[in-house]
Amino acid sequence: MTKRVPVAICTCLAVRQGARQLTQLYDRHLAPAGLRATQYPILARLRRCGPMPINALAADLVVDRTTLGRALRPLERDGLVVLSVGRDARTRELSLTPRGVERLAVAAPLWRDAQEAFDQGYGAEESASLRIAMSRVVEMAGPVETA
Repeated sequence: MTKRVPVAICTCLAVRQGARQLTQLYDRHLAPAGLRATQYPILARLRRCGPMPINALAADLVVDRTTLGRALRPLERDGLVVLSVGRDARTRELSLTPRGVERLAVAAPLWRDAQEAFDQGYGAEESASLRIAMSRVVEMAGPVETA
């Protein structure tokens, strides 16, 4: 029998608990590609948008720069992304490498499987509503400090 978790009184706690569980679901699905749920969106965004400054990527993904830096280290180490001098010597720009493109191609169907697993368990309409609700939270809360 599944243990029922009591509904949290604190909205922040409830969202964080749900996010941890959802992250674990995506991590399990992405594991065969050697990626984590925190890394896949980085590669996908760089593929879609092309090279971009670290601060712009952090703002796009709604994470602070320190958190992004922790997620980037293994991607750089594995040769999936490269950090180079940007438009001027003060900026650094991230790019997806050919190896990163290949890894993303392996991970994309696994990510879709994770999406489908969540939609199936949670409900497709409810899942869509949840994404809309979380987008509203991001809008309401404002930008993340990128330090």
